[in-house]
Amino acid sequence: MDNPELTADTLKARLHEVAERHAEPTRVRLHRAISWLARAERERDDADARFIFLWIAFNAAYARPFEGDQPEREQLRQFLAMLVTADGEKRLHRIVFADFHGPIRTLIQNRYVFEPFWKALREHDGSGRWEQHFSAANRAAMKSLMEGQTDAMLAIVFDRLYTLRNQLVHGGATWNSGVNREQVRDGVRILLALVPAIVALMLDQPTLEYGEIAYPVV
Repeated sequence: MDNPELTADTLKARLHEVAERHAEPTRVRLHRAISWLARAERERDDADARFIFLWIAFNAAYARPFEGDQPEREQLRQFLAMLVTADGEKRLHRIVFADFHGPIRTLIQNRYVFEPFWKALREHDGSGRWEQHFSAANRAAMKSLMEGQTDAMLAIVFDRLYTLRNQLVHGGATWNSGVNREQVRDGVRILLALVPAIVALMLDQPTLEYGEIAYPVV
């Protein structure tokens, strides 16, 4: 579902208004993220493409050069935790716990976006450990949901979305495949709500530090 108030056009106009309040790397992040969000908004018929464009928009907002052995998923979690702390109006909280309760619950209960499922399949592991981990992860997600732990819930959601991203970007799925439509549709709905809200929050928080960008304008 598109947010009629937070479109790429409105966010771009807001960026022009507040650009001088932000450091140059943040302005570049926001400009790039909004450009990819605009492309995602124009993509109405291809859910796979729309998901990828939305993920690029999100990636533009959070990514920085890797530091030592820090995994990308850890960068992502730190970024989300920082935003939740700064979100005084609890915009992200409302999205996670009210507006998109359905797609988020469906996503986290889908084993096909749970990486340990695929690891067990690749390693021919018939021990059932992935199922135990899956049940435990889903219980943790429900606990976070019930207790209003927005940062923990977002970390779980984006962990699943990251697996879906890997499937699509690394050629692990067929374009427009009939076997993964549910998770792609849920992923699109979730990102269409969260990405504009994240960009809006970044626009309103010029003092937050996101680190350097990996590919600056030269």
